[in-house]
Amino acid sequence: MKNVFTLATLIFTLVLTSTVSAQEFSGIDKSPMDMAAYPTDYKVSEKAVRIIYGRPQLKGRSMEELAPTGKVWRTGANEAPEITFYKDVTFGGKAVKAGTYALFTIPGEDEWTVILNENLNQWGSYFYDEAADVARVTVPNGSDAASLEEFSIAFKEANDGAHLVMGWDKTRVAVPITM
Repeated sequence: MKNVFTLATLIFTLVLTSTVSAQEFSGIDKSPMDMAAYPTDYKVSEKAVRIIYGRPQLKGRSMEELAPTGKVWRTGANEAPEITFYKDVTFGGKAVKAGTYALFTIPGEDEWTVILNENLNQWGSYFYDEAADVARVTVPNGSDAASLEEFSIAFKEANDGAHLVMGWDKTRVAVPITM
């Protein structure tokens, strides 16, 4: 009986292996996903906030082409980013309950509107629904001498929490998060 079981396991493994090895894989995404978390130290496993987002690249295009001024933007590439707060926070002065939200922005010349929306799994901003907004904050946009080819998000430590910092080309936007 033991030999029959061993033989059946071997046959199953061979069939599964040949099926798996025939799998086709797509190439590398042109706008790969990335993740940022706070605290930023990888040795700290208990995070307060984490964001997963797509990283578009300028590739000779202007930021205005990819994130038009005055229009709702998915804040990255592909799916709208999802930001998870592991505890209640104050996001740009607005109280936000722990949970996961889609992140949208409306780029402006002098300021950006940063939006947390409860509708998850959204491709782009095509189905963005303002009625599902949990928080909308307006923050000034700044600039940096260094240009970023890839859209980037990072967290910068602050006195009572962190800033969610978004940068692309020479534009920099920071939203304070109090924890």
